[in-house]
Formats: sequence, C-alpha cells, structure tokens
Amino acid sequence: MWLSKRHLMMMTVAVALTGCGFTPVYAPGGAADGLKGQISFAAPSTRDDQLLVRHLEQQLGHTTAGRFQFKYTLKVDQQRMAVAANNTTARFNLIGKVDYQLIDPASETVLISGSATQFTGYSATGTTVATRAADEDARARLMVILGDQVVAQLLAKSADLPK
Repeated sequence: MWLSKRHLMMMTVAVALTGCGFTPVYAPGGAADGLKGQISFAAPSTRDDQLLVRHLEQQLGHTTAGRFQFKYTLKVDQQRMAVAANNTTARFNLIGKVDYQLIDPASETVLISGSATQFTGYSATGTTVATRAADEDARARLMVILGDQVVAQLLAKSADLPK
C-alpha cells in the first residue's frame, strides 16, 4: 500500500510541474542549452583563478569566442581558527567570495550579475608539507563549491538572457 501511495504522489507532482510550465534545466531546450559552450572566460592569473575557471568550463563548456563574456573578481581570506597557548595555529578557514558579471561583448551590457560566498577549512597539524598540501586541497574544494554556486545562479537567471 505504501508503494502505491508513493507512486500516486510522484505522478501528482509530475503532472503539477508539467502544468505549470516547469522544464528541467539540463533537458533539451532547457536553460543550460543557452549557456553551454557560449561563455568565454578570461585567462586566469592565479592558481585559485585557474581552479575556478577550470570548474566553470567543466560545467558550462570551453570556448574562446562565446556569445557571452564572464568577468569576475575572486577574493580568498585565511582565518586562524584554533590557536594553541604557544600561539601556533592548528586549524585554518579559507573564506572565498566571487563577484561575477555575464556580459554581452558586443554592447558591453551586463546581462547577469551576482556573487557567491563560501568557506572551507583545513588542519595545520603535522609537517609543513602536509599543511601546505591541506591548504592546496582546501583551496581546490573552495573553488569547486564557489563554481557550483555560480553555475546554479547563472542557470537560474538564464531565462532572462536574450535568445
């Protein structure tokens, strides 16, 4: 009986979403089609920039002459979180913020703008090499998280883009 109620509920939700004009983002003709392979990114200048742009290109496609141009500013701050009595830090947080604009290169008009903020952390226990590796890993995770937030925002706002 439980299974049949569940199926009935899923069918009801599916019918309701279809009736309201819901289209999945990644479906053919969905919002992602208008952005996939259409955004050109500037060459990254730092390792963090490289990681962010790489993730964005993995999600949205790589092109050198797209319909849209992606401009951004990325800021990553490091905070000491767990400080011992001898003033050594055992844990760090990396707080990242990216402000972005999707621009029409022909008219220099800003079509979509937004920002994403997130943090990751890492432990500084062990050797200097281990701490540095943990820092690099945390930065890579942070760029993936920020990139996912930016992509989600772009896809959510892409219905307003000119066709």
